[in-house]
Amino acid sequence: MTSRFVPRLALAGTLSLIPALALAHPGGAHVHGLVDGFAHPLSGFDHLAAMVAVGLIAAHLGGRALWLVPASFLGAMLLGAGLGMAGLALPAVELGIAASLVVFGLVVALRLPLPTLAAMGLVAAFALFHGFAHGLEAPAGSSGLNYMAGFALATAALHGLGVLLGCRLGAASTAHGRRAIGWAGLATSLFGVALALNLA
Repeated sequence: MTSRFVPRLALAGTLSLIPALALAHPGGAHVHGLVDGFAHPLSGFDHLAAMVAVGLIAAHLGGRALWLVPASFLGAMLLGAGLGMAGLALPAVELGIAASLVVFGLVVALRLPLPTLAAMGLVAAFALFHGFAHGLEAPAGSSGLNYMAGFALATAALHGLGVLLGCRLGAASTAHGRRAIGWAGLATSLFGVALALNLA
């Protein structure tokens, strides 16, 4: 029964979130500092899903990847945010974010055995797009730095959640936990496809 319920729940969750795609990057005067920065990755499913997926990838690879992969995402995301705040251009930002969901989801769903260095490069490349989107919405001055600190903390927390879920479910004595991770990865990829189609 559980094996039938999980895929249905994943699909239903993905479909129910599609109408919220336009709200992922509202921008504007709602951003002020640390608290708003922390809340921002939690308010858009695109960022939230990608960051949890990075943690799931790290948990699957294990060893030094448990911290190197999330740290690579976090560092590149902050670099991307700096580029956005500086007013520099980065093409196809939203498409890059959608692509990250498709790719990360497939890596999770297929349990691809990436070398740690390759995984670090993969997540860092896509993190630039996520960070750039954050940076475009950051306010000027010290409030902007507080905003960056806030979304960095939220990102680290989401990575930690993904690592925890991946370690707990991946080590389950039955196949249910690993199957749940697979369906979560598939749902993430499907959401990325829906986001890309919405941008077309």
